[in-house]
Amino acid sequence: MLSTKLSKYSIILASNSPRRQELIKSLDIPFSIKTKEVEEIYPKELKHSEITDFLADLKATPFKKELKENELLITSDTIVWINKRALGKPKNYDEAFQMLKEISNNKHEVITSICITGKSFQKTVNDTTIVNFRELSDEEINYYINTYKPFDKAGAYGIQEWIGKIGITKIKGSYFNVMGFPIHKLYKELSKL
Repeated sequence: MLSTKLSKYSIILASNSPRRQELIKSLDIPFSIKTKEVEEIYPKELKHSEITDFLADLKATPFKKELKENELLITSDTIVWINKRALGKPKNYDEAFQMLKEISNNKHEVITSICITGKSFQKTVNDTTIVNFRELSDEEINYYINTYKPFDKAGAYGIQEWIGKIGITKIKGSYFNVMGFPIHKLYKELSKL
């Protein structure tokens, strides 16, 4: 089992996301949580998974000098890709409303990258899921933002929340990727160590 295979490592998840913490916990491997502030800015010319790869790697940077030989660091980043541009986390109510209006009656891609960093190596993988939404009314959007306050979520929504249940008509790819962690990819990469 993976927990036996990884027993020589001390695994650190660098994420405050309750969804990521819950998903890594489901792999039945021990881990600790450590976070460092990183300004999530990426070069303007990056597109699609280049953005999430860059940001997942960037989040590992402040840890690199202090990582011990037996430590494995896991960092991650998620965006919504729609109309050839990236939607990150909304800064305020208006931004969340605009994002949900754009997602409404449309399809988009959710892209998540995972970066695994050891003392002497770094590996980044990503996954893409296509999500279709039915048309959302302004009333539904307002209710969701007011009730669920999705300001910590890329594209201003959580698939596992009310809006996902009433709005998503089709999904192609990993559900957990849309939650913010393609757990099958993490499992596969950790199994190779």
